[in-house]
Amino acid sequence: MQRRIRCFIAVDVEDEVLRTRLVRVQELLRDTGAKLKLVEPSNLHITLRFIGEVSEGMVEEIASLLDKVSFKSFEMTVKGLGAFPRPSSPRVVWAGVERGAEELRMLAESVDSLLRRLGLRRDKEFRAHLTLARVKRSDRSGNLRRVISEYSDYVFGSQRVVRFKFKRSILTSAGPVYSDLAVYEAEDV
Repeated sequence: MQRRIRCFIAVDVEDEVLRTRLVRVQELLRDTGAKLKLVEPSNLHITLRFIGEVSEGMVEEIASLLDKVSFKSFEMTVKGLGAFPRPSSPRVVWAGVERGAEELRMLAESVDSLLRRLGLRRDKEFRAHLTLARVKRSDRSGNLRRVISEYSDYVFGSQRVVRFKFKRSILTSAGPVYSDLAVYEAEDV
């Protein structure tokens, strides 16, 4: 029996200034009194496509297909906090993408069209965002909603997107551990 591998495709936050600003806001979120699971700074990324568990053989097929994705590097600006399903009852707190959102959508679409050849279908529409925290229990004081509101237009910074990655995710009690299965560079790098 083949081992199953949990995987996804993403653009990592690689710019240190951007990462530092995101972590500062994570600290503000943590200090609200809400019970949160913060995303580890080294794990901050934009998911282009969550795949889930697939066989080792399928991982090789996916990695090979993703070689066909062609894209030019682009600038991405991370701006504003928001929450799913909505800021008034947050379950996930995220930072949005302003500049580069369309390029990310097109990149996600390219990835998606190739994965459909393997019978892998997207379960929800792509929306460019960086998950910062998962909310286990909101605070009664409204501090979490206040921080989300105060940072709704905050510009965290920018980074040049020059690659995307096919990543493995191993779930542990301390949180997920990610590793790169393959890296795909922009054609103009």
